[in-house]
Amino acid sequence: MNTTWKTGKLSDLVIFQRGFDITKVSQSNGDIPIISSSGITSFHNVAKQTGPAIIIGRKGTLGSVYYYDKEYWPHDTTLWSKELKGYPKFVYYLLKILNLAHYDVGNANPTLNRNHIHKLDIRIPSLEVQQKIARILSAYDDLIENNLKRIKLLEEMAQITYEEWFVRMKFPGNESIPIDSATGLPVGWSNINLGDYIKFHKGKKLDEIFDNQVPNSSKILLLDSLENGAYKYALSKGHVKTIRGDLIMLMDGARSSWVFIAENGIVGSTISKITSEKIPLTLLYQFFKCHLEWLQVNNTGAAIPHANKQFINRINFKLASDDVCNLWRKTIDPIYQCIWNLKDQNQLLKEARDILLPRLMTGMIDVEQLVLPESLGELSSNLAQESQAA
Repeated sequence: MNTTWKTGKLSDLVIFQRGFDITKVSQSNGDIPIISSSGITSFHNVAKQTGPAIIIGRKGTLGSVYYYDKEYWPHDTTLWSKELKGYPKFVYYLLKILNLAHYDVGNANPTLNRNHIHKLDIRIPSLEVQQKIARILSAYDDLIENNLKRIKLLEEMAQITYEEWFVRMKFPGNESIPIDSATGLPVGWSNINLGDYIKFHKGKKLDEIFDNQVPNSSKILLLDSLENGAYKYALSKGHVKTIRGDLIMLMDGARSSWVFIAENGIVGSTISKITSEKIPLTLLYQFFKCHLEWLQVNNTGAAIPHANKQFINRINFKLASDDVCNLWRKTIDPIYQCIWNLKDQNQLLKEARDILLPRLMTGMIDVEQLVLPESLGELSSNLAQESQAA
């Protein structure tokens, strides 16, 4: 344990103030984010504060921590850093390990009292060490953020390809393929009812299978290993499994008809896995994304929307020729493989960061004499040596 750190109170590093109420009706179009306890929820044309700032959940998502370095509006459900006495990013990372949700003072509604958390005992290093620690952890977060931007660009690339090939009908070689006068489509294509080529596999409640340990049985349960004992037991009871690359649709709730590319797991009671022997799943994924508004207009249910499976099955779908479907797979599959590789890389980065976070923030790893290299790989190696020495 580093003995150069001083003992103090959280108020020695930051003073929080309650956010400002604003209704949806009073908001105007703009680019100023309104940050609530669950993050950026909407935008406005007026800012209340300017970063760098730390915003934490006061009500709702209690103890959530956000860092923002531009103009923003802190919502009434948050506390915002009225006065930052420590290095901003260091304070941000410190708050992430304090488990602020444990300081709930609400009854029916979880509430965080700023006067209580100001009195929390903490250990404080010098400003130079605060900056070093922040730079180390930021290196991981910056790479994660960069990978997320790359993932977004790859997803946009897949969407643009879909629109070019199947909306504008400018697929490779389209100029040389004549139009069938009977169908109005390129020769080899056909008009089909989607329900003749897809199947819905509705999930089941997961709670009883997993000893009531599932936080929300309506969602997909992600598993680290397909050999997981609970997973095998669930399959023996007829639960619907997914593997990476499967297509799932939300069937019930506010986001009914939304589709996602699945990971390994088991789907809950408000999700269906969609399969097709003929249509590439990535093509179906882009089709449903492109027509989401249309699908949601035809959702059923009054209080709770439900995806309309009957309507979806009746959709007239332009089924491309085998050659075009195969070319789609060859073009798009490598894009999704890159996306999955980046997601896997981000998972490893998060795990490494989360291991380092408490060790750095408590002085267990002494970074005072550490020279920070340019390479994240070299940095990880140096920190591993420091951790072993500690």
